[in-house]
Amino acid sequence: MHEVIHPLETTDASPHAPSAPNDTLPGRLCPIDYRYAPSALRGAPALQADVLWVVGGLYGNVEALETIDRLVRAERAPRVEVALNGDFHWFDADAASFARIEAGVAAWHPMRGNVETELARPDGDGADAGCGCAYPDSVPQDDVDRSNAMMRRLRETARALGVSHGLGALPMLRRARIGALRVGLVHGDDRSLAGWRLAHDALATSRADGLDAAFDEADVDLIASSHTCLPVADAWPSAHGGRLLAVINNGAAGMANFAGATFGIATRIAAPGTPVPEGLRVLYRATLSGTEVAAVAVDFDVARFLDRFDRTWPTGSPAERSYRSRIAGGTACAPRAAVRGPFRETD
Repeated sequence: MHEVIHPLETTDASPHAPSAPNDTLPGRLCPIDYRYAPSALRGAPALQADVLWVVGGLYGNVEALETIDRLVRAERAPRVEVALNGDFHWFDADAASFARIEAGVAAWHPMRGNVETELARPDGDGADAGCGCAYPDSVPQDDVDRSNAMMRRLRETARALGVSHGLGALPMLRRARIGALRVGLVHGDDRSLAGWRLAHDALATSRADGLDAAFDEADVDLIASSHTCLPVADAWPSAHGGRLLAVINNGAAGMANFAGATFGIATRIAAPGTPVPEGLRVLYRATLSGTEVAAVAVDFDVARFLDRFDRTWPTGSPAERSYRSRIAGGTACAPRAAVRGPFRETD
């Protein structure tokens, strides 16, 4: 049984979780303005593509941004789009890195996650959401406190650069069509910007709590998510009509995802007949409605990123305590825990 690491996650967790639920505290609270019905995806901004890259959890990693840019430029399909489904900022509390991330994602289709939403939230609006992660009770309070501290520092950077308003204007939801596949792009889940219903350890419970019906309400076949920051890909026949429904959560594009590995993961969705660029490392894949849905490795320069990280977040800082060991050494999760249903690991 692998260790479950919760995000925005940590490997330096206290063993003691809160003794009772408390979803009114900063970092655990889910604000009202995070919530939506699945049907909101029907009217979300739409993309048409032959290849769609979905990049969740870039987390302010400039090296991962540059790697993804190279991978996308290697595509040879007529229409190639990149959607960032939230939390493209996080470790980039220094102004130079923050500005580099802003410039890089501007060429794509950014969406706001809880990080961007809380960077844009004005003082005094009463939400008091902290980092906006809506952490469940299983996450120790020390981890929540560190994430809230990181948000306070990052907010200072965003305000100094004058980008808060622009981040707040980004959409929470998008939809896309690739071949015959209808895709809903969310940060959290079918109900909330910071929802945990699409976490690797929550899918079975979520299906029993109306997830299948949400696909019909949203008019999609696949939901691509990232908020819970550990990867999973699964598909199953709908209880409402027999069509195949699927979820893919890429985990983190800008941080390690698996045991003993340091690469990030992005989702690549490609129409039938689309060539795979030479050198692209596909981790696992499935064909849904004739369209290939794959998790691909983001092999960024870890040494360069850690050098940047250590200058911004030195020993003892909130980010160093919560994240550095994961960035440098991976998580406790094996790939087999992420690959389910018709998805298969590649050789």
